[in-house]
This record gives sequence, C-alpha cells and structure tokens, in this order.
Amino acid sequence: MGIQNLRPSPISATVDFDAQGVQHGFLRLPYSRDDSAWGSVMIPVTVVKNGEGPTALLTGGNHGDEYEGPAALFDLARRIEADEVRGRVIIVPAMNYPAFLGGTRTSPIDRGNMNRSFPGRPDGTVTEKIADYFQRVLLPLADIVLDFHSGGKTLDFLPFCAAHVLTDKAQEAKAFEYVRAFGAPYSMKMLEIDAVGMYDTAAEEMGKVFVTTELGGGGTATARSIGIAKAGVANVLKAAGILKGSAAPAETTWLDMPDGDCFSFAEDGGLIEPMFDLGDRVAAGDLVARIYPVGRTGVAPSEIRAKMSGILCARHFPGLVKAGDCVSVIAVVVD
Repeated sequence: MGIQNLRPSPISATVDFDAQGVQHGFLRLPYSRDDSAWGSVMIPVTVVKNGEGPTALLTGGNHGDEYEGPAALFDLARRIEADEVRGRVIIVPAMNYPAFLGGTRTSPIDRGNMNRSFPGRPDGTVTEKIADYFQRVLLPLADIVLDFHSGGKTLDFLPFCAAHVLTDKAQEAKAFEYVRAFGAPYSMKMLEIDAVGMYDTAAEEMGKVFVTTELGGGGTATARSIGIAKAGVANVLKAAGILKGSAAPAETTWLDMPDGDCFSFAEDGGLIEPMFDLGDRVAAGDLVARIYPVGRTGVAPSEIRAKMSGILCARHFPGLVKAGDCVSVIAVVVD
C-alpha cells in the first residue's frame, strides 16, 4: 500500500453513520479555488438508522448528466422515516457533485470520471478524493450497493436493472436476486467494455452485493424513467428486509450481453441515421446505422452492421457522432 493510501481522507461527514434516526447533512471536501480560498465541495447525504440490520448504500450522479437516480434518491431522502427501516440506509443522490451541478458526465473541476477513478487517492484530484472516501469509508459500511445510471447526453438505453457475472457465484446470485426485485421493464446480465477503476468493481471486489441500472438517456429523464427508479429502489430495500413491506416487482424481460460482439463503434465521424429503434429485433448482418460525412454532399455513408442477433438495447444519442463513439448495443433475450 502506497504512502498516499495511508493518509486520512480530507472529507468529513456532518452526519454520524452510527447514530439512530434520520440525519441530513453533507460530505464536506475542502476545495480552495479562485472564488473561495477556504471553500468546500458540499455533497448532500442522508443516513437513516433503526436498530440492527443490513446497510444499503444508494447512489446516483456517479455521472453528472444522468438524472433518474438523483431524482429518485432526493425524493426518497425527504420521505423516508426511521420507523420504516430495519438496519441502515445511506443515500448519496449525487456522488460526483461537481459534475452533477455542471450537468456533465465528468467533473468540470478536474475532468474526472468518477466511475473510472476507483480506488481513488486522498491526496489526488477532487474526483479521486471523493472516490477514495467511498472506497475506504462508505463501501465498507454497506452490504448492498445500488448505483443508478442512465445514458447521459450521448447514449439512450432501454430501461434495465443489471448486475455482473462474477466468479463468486453466491455473490452473483444475490445480486441478480435484487435485480429481479427491482422490477425494471428489462433485467440485464451486463458486460462492461472496461471495468478498470469502476465503482462497480471496487464494491464487488469487497464482496458487496452490487446492482446498477441504465434507465434511459439523452441527458434528461422522463416521468416513466423516474417512476421506474422510485419503484425499483423501494423494491430493493423491501427485498433486503431494510424497508417495511413486500417488494412488488413488475414483469421483466431478461437480457444478456454475452461478449464484445454486442457493441458497435463508429470508425468515421458524421451524421448518424439509425435503422432500428430501441427494443427492435436485429439479426446478425443487419444494417443498424449509416454515418454520413458532413463535409460535402454526394459522398456515400459508411455502414454499421450488427455482429450478432438480438434486440437493440442502446444507441448513440444525439445525431452527430465522432470516430470511436459507441453507436449501438445489442443484447440477447434470455428465455
């Protein structure tokens, strides 16, 4: 372990994670800047504790342009009562708070992508310091972690809850039990393009039960997508025995992302013409998108073809793409 990992976190909590009852406060990170020499980043947090029981860590705003999680969690934080809880609920509606305030995927302070910054550093950038606090303080407290995502400004997804295929099959089975309880319209066995530095990976390597979502995208949220998030988080808490009541998940369609052929990427920039909409069935070899060069007329578009059969579960958003952008994701329906 490096010297920097032995240093204490500069973040201090204004709540006591071991105290009974409901507390609303902040994770305060000192941040000296031009407009505030002794300023701080004040990350809102709620902790609810009642007796003994498991702990759920609920997070949104890991990427700052994804809104279903923050909307559902700010709402839950204002409504949840201690006598409804057995155990503990820790709610952080906007993990990367600077990115959330800026409406950007990464932090406007340091360009840090929270979900590629773990385990973080207590003497690193602002984003790395927040990641370090989650790694060393909050994740060790948790039994279950639910981290909300959607596609942000550059992707749009079918609304699904997901977990990963893991080496530890007991841990994997528990995660998919909570995916089922969440009750999104779709449930995914998810494959990551790059799992290095992810919050997911950090939690799973600690043996935590980790569940995530993709609930839409386009840099906005809808009444439907926020409703799915609100119902899902309540269902997970009830299934874990932390929140009173019984989970009532809606019917779900199970999907699998078996390998890298799920993904298609643009090799040229330009104007994208999608040939399928989300949820449409696609066959291997089908033309899923055309990309038109925009520098001149009369030039043939490049073509993106599906490498596998399934349904379109994600697409690029909005209309202009750059070389290297993810254009589409195809998943297999699991019977």
